This record gives sequence, C-alpha cells and structure tokens, in this order.
Amino acid sequence: MKLIGADIVIRCLKEQGVDTVFGYPGGCVLDIYDALYRDGTLRHVLTAHEQGAAHAADGYARATGKTGVCFATSGPGATNLVTGIATAYMDSVPLVAITGNVTVSNLGRDSFQEVDIAGITMPITKHNYIVKDVKKLAATIREAFYIASSGRKGPVLIDIPKNIQTELCEYEEQSPAPYSPKPVSADLSEVIAALQGAKRPLIIAGGGCIGSNAASNLYEFAKRIQAPVCSTLMGLGAYPASDAQFLGLIGMHGTDAAAKAFRRADTVIACGMRFSDRVAGDRVKFREAKTIIQFDIDAAEIDKNVETDLSVMADVNEIFKALLTKLDQAEHSEWLKEVAAYREYEAANFDSSLPAYKILSALSAFTDADTPVATDVGQHQMWTAQYCRFEKPRTFISSGGLGTMGYGMGAAIGACVGTGKQTVLVTGDGSFHMNLNELCTAVSQNLPLVILLMDNNTLGMVRQWQGLFYGKRYSQTTLDRKTDYVKLAEAFGAKGYVIAGDADILPVLKKAFAERGPVLVDCKIGIDDKVLPMIPPGKSFDAIITKL
Repeated sequence: MKLIGADIVIRCLKEQGVDTVFGYPGGCVLDIYDALYRDGTLRHVLTAHEQGAAHAADGYARATGKTGVCFATSGPGATNLVTGIATAYMDSVPLVAITGNVTVSNLGRDSFQEVDIAGITMPITKHNYIVKDVKKLAATIREAFYIASSGRKGPVLIDIPKNIQTELCEYEEQSPAPYSPKPVSADLSEVIAALQGAKRPLIIAGGGCIGSNAASNLYEFAKRIQAPVCSTLMGLGAYPASDAQFLGLIGMHGTDAAAKAFRRADTVIACGMRFSDRVAGDRVKFREAKTIIQFDIDAAEIDKNVETDLSVMADVNEIFKALLTKLDQAEHSEWLKEVAAYREYEAANFDSSLPAYKILSALSAFTDADTPVATDVGQHQMWTAQYCRFEKPRTFISSGGLGTMGYGMGAAIGACVGTGKQTVLVTGDGSFHMNLNELCTAVSQNLPLVILLMDNNTLGMVRQWQGLFYGKRYSQTTLDRKTDYVKLAEAFGAKGYVIAGDADILPVLKKAFAERGPVLVDCKIGIDDKVLPMIPPGKSFDAIITKL
C-alpha cells in the first residue's frame, strides 16, 4: 500500500510495539501529529516542554524495559530534547527521539526554526539519522529501534524533514527484528579459577545488570560464590536490599559496610558497571592488592577507567548463565560473617535523627516492592539511594551519569504512565524549580503521583561541598525563594500538604497516598543536613567520612 511518510512513522511505531509517545507539536511535525490523530490508537502524553518529554520517555523506558519514544518539532523543539537525550546516553537507556525539520530543499539555508540536530546530538546518541528519502523512512525507523534496544542500550535520533512526511511511498508491515544476546564464547577458565581461588570475593552490581534483565541470575551467582553484593547508583534494585548478602550503595555516598568490605576484599567482580569517578575515586588505590574482574557488554569500558586483571566482554546475563553451569558451590561463611558484622556495626551507629531519613523510611508503610521511585539530583537523591530499600529492578529511576537536575518530574510521569502504578518522586527545591511546569502534565493525565519535596531553601549538595571544601563560603546556594508549594500545587490542580515536623510524617503521608491524582508534599528539612557517609572526590575508600 502507498502511504505518506507521516503515516509510515505511526505504522512503524506500532510495528515496534510502541503504545505511548511523549511530545510537543510544532510546525515541522504537524503532519506526524495529524497522522497520530487520524490513527487514534497510540497514547500521546502532551508535556509542558520538550525536555519534559525526553525525560518522560527515559523514565518510561527505565521502568518498563521498553524503548521510550518522544516527538519534537525542529529548531528549539529539537534542541530542548538535548539534555534528556544526553541523560539517557550516559545511563544506557533505550530511547528513540523523532524530530521534524525544514524541507530537504531548505536544509543548510538557516531557514526558520532550522538546526542541525543530528550534528548537535552526534556525541550523545548511539546513532542518528537525517531521512532525505521517504523510501528509506521505514527501514530507518526499524533500524533505530534495533540499535536503541540491542547491545549496550542507548538513545537514537531520527530527524525527518517536512517534505518527507508528506511524500508517498510503498509501505509493507514487518515484524520487529528480534534481538537476543549471543551466548558467551570466551574461554572462562581463568575467570573460574580466579573465582574459585578467591577468599574474600565482592560483587559490584551496576546498571548493566538491570539493562540485561540479569537480576535473577545475579542472585544465583552471588549465592553460588558466596560473595557479598554492593551496588552502584544505577544498579540499585538489581539485587534485593533485604538479602543478608547485600551491603547497599558503594562509592562516594555508599555505606560504611560497603567501604569496609571493599577494603578487605581480595577479588572484586564488577558486573555491568564502568568504574566511574563516583565509585572508584582514587583509581590507583582502588585496584591495589585486589584481583579485578570486569563483566561488560561494551568493549570501550574494559580497562577504560580501572585496569582489570580479567575481563569478559558480553551481555552480563549471558555471562552469569555460562558461569553458573561451570562453577561449584563456594564456601565463604567466615567472610560473610565478617561483612555481616560491618552491617550490624553500621546499623548500631546510624544517625536516625535526620528528617529526610524519617520521611523516606516511613514510605515503606505506603509502598510495595513494585512501586517506582524517581528522584531528581542532589542530596535527596543520595538519601533515597541510602534509605529506601529497593527489592526489584526498574523501581529506582534516577539520573546517574549526567546528574540532571530537573529530570525527576518528567521521569516520574514516564514511569507512572508506563507501569500504571502509583509512583513516588523524591525531589529538592532546587531541582523542582527547574521543571515544575510538568506538574500540569501530571494533573492533566490524572496520574497517581506523590511528590516528596525536600525543602531546605538551598542547593543542598552544593552547599555541603562548599561547607566541607570551600571554607563555608556559601556562594549563590541559598535560594531565598518565597514559593508556597501548597498553593502552587493547588494552582496547577493538584493537592498540597506540608510536613513541618516528625508528628506530621505519618498522617500527611497517609493522606497523600490516599489521593488518586497528583499530590505534592512540602517536606521541611534543615539547611545543613548532610549526606553521610562521604568519600571526598578522588580519594580512596580509606578516606570515608562517617561523622562531622
């Protein structure tokens, strides 16, 4: 059959199993939006800003495991996607961004609302396309989805000039190209020997364990080699937090137990993680007196940040499958007792006086293991990672690599839409002000979204660094904003509540979680509340600060 390009876009999205698109219309995507209207079967979530659409597609992808999709028009519409695309790129999130552009004949002429969005996004996409021939449109869309969702996942951009959207072309429906990771072909004998010879093994689970759906085999692997498990920020949820072998977050704001276990470990197995500066710190000391084994699907990550002793380049889940067929049951009961003592010591010396801890720990009474929890970036993000116990993958939705303030509202909307479940957003007053306009999107969609806003009238993490490393010179971090968050929520059509003290926590949370639509809770916390433990930037695990 012959279809115009805009109809081919919609048909191809449906081919790929897409059920939801986030976006914002404009002149150079009018034909695509007209095709969307005429089709009438795809759900479209109209955001307040294209950045919100990109973050929503990202949150949708992280929470569901599907590829997120967003639309934007040319020029500023396309450039407004850039931060969201970069966020997805840094965290290996599958996303397809479809932008319109001026007609092919007007490209390169500085036409109204023309930008070279393919050139702009080249460093922050797995691949991108400018479609200049309608006959190549369907194949390009299919290829884009395959690239985004295969191997090390990531964002792909398709730029479609306006005339391509209206030109006729033969179209024939196709099934999505299946992707299944190749079984491990590498010789694992050295890795097996190293694991069997280890006395104090430690597993670090990264985001790759979630991206490859490896949670169940990670669990079996940890039990087989009797190793404690800690997690990077992106790996939270890959291993159940309630399990006795789990030590929590590792790195700059990781647990004291994880830091102690790392110092004592003789063998570290890094699974789908890239040894970022927030985890490795002093990269020379990081590997001292240790055998470092790295499992990663991306050859570029092997030995990039930390020199390894052994590595396997493959899908992490496939590596676990292969090892589980070859490894005998290990016996490290004394080592597990030792790390259990670290956990017990940390629990016994834990400062439970922080308002953020009291609020976040109370969440468990109103949520379950399947509840998506999204965050923005800052102190509240680290508190959520430290205090909330994530039992399942795809329940912690946060910007790790890029550290994008303003990410949370869009991401929470995407996670809520994708899962259909009541979703929690933990944000701060700094991050919230960046994209609070998306509250109107949550209201218009009547989403069951509970927003916990940590209100300390400051850019808390930056202030913490200024206090610790810049002689308490608090330059431009005190906000002095007069925003009444309850009135703001009500103006948008949401409900608003305040937690002013400990006595408010349970009754206010009970009211908030009973609401069916969006609700914002203004959580009053101290301006100098700190995120601890903390390892100073570039330092080793020996330099951990647990108290001030």
